[in-house]
Amino acid sequence: MNMTGTMTKELAQILAAAGVPAESVRDTRELSGGTYNTVTLLTLADGRELVLKVPPHQDQPTLAYERDLLRAEAMFCRAAHEAEGDVPVPRVEAVYTDGGSEVGPYLLMTAMPGTRWPEAREHFLEGEQEGLRHDLGNLVARLHTVVGDGFGYPSGALGPLASTWREAFTRMVVAVFDDARRFNVKLSRPLEDIAQVLQRAFPVLDEIVVPRLVHFDLWDGNVLIESGPHGPRIGGLVDGERMFWGDPLADFVSGALLGEIEMDPWFLEGYRQEAGGAVVFDETSRLRIALYRCYLYMIMLVEQVPRGATSAERRWARRELMPSLMAAVDTVAALS
Repeated sequence: MNMTGTMTKELAQILAAAGVPAESVRDTRELSGGTYNTVTLLTLADGRELVLKVPPHQDQPTLAYERDLLRAEAMFCRAAHEAEGDVPVPRVEAVYTDGGSEVGPYLLMTAMPGTRWPEAREHFLEGEQEGLRHDLGNLVARLHTVVGDGFGYPSGALGPLASTWREAFTRMVVAVFDDARRFNVKLSRPLEDIAQVLQRAFPVLDEIVVPRLVHFDLWDGNVLIESGPHGPRIGGLVDGERMFWGDPLADFVSGALLGEIEMDPWFLEGYRQEAGGAVVFDETSRLRIALYRCYLYMIMLVEQVPRGATSAERRWARRELMPSLMAAVDTVAALS
């Protein structure tokens, strides 16, 4: 579909601000799979493909940490390109997140090849899934070689970067619990009781003294699989907007969503083979992973309210997500 002459005014303004002539756009297609930003795939006349992200209207309710997610994603992409070894992530073409302009916030970046892992999985041959998990572990270890200047969300959504991981993670947990109260989210245990369990374990966070690049949204849907002459390969890691500087073990939570990364020997082998990929599962590391699991599952439960979750999504949360959160809380209580 040729969009010249039918492009929306907003899209034309954004492209002009980003230095992309409207007449160079041959086709546009909105991409599904995201839950926050509006994502549009742009095909240019020269064959290049770009991805444009636009956040929801500022009046839409969001979680506290979600302020300036586009700024965070741009930071993730740029930081990932500094990793030891090649990591396939988008390259930022243009980003605008400040106010005071007719053009709202946007992020324009290169499109990555492939389809999302859940759609590609049905075409895998025997052994290919395990090989891809190995490669994913390898890539995640490379991400973790990148070091930041402090701990926490670099977007500033929860304040400036902290000097310690315990301080940064405390802010993160306090913010999501405040969000739960603001959106009147009901859990199977009182919020105050869960918060006290987590807080008693926070001293274990002092073991982390180097802020590492953490994607924190590495579920299968954010991993693109590309077909090749030698079988499938990882074409890109996308949607790094929820990144922070912190404990690399945090990526083991979304990388094994509602599961246990220790049950994934292929991922762990790939992770350990790569520089910076050392990991030992002992009592303190398992306690930290349990804390990060609590944090992620709290986010997933609370965000259902501002996202307007469907009845099917709410049923899934009660059936799968809530018990997983409570199991993680129990693990924290037992190990701390």
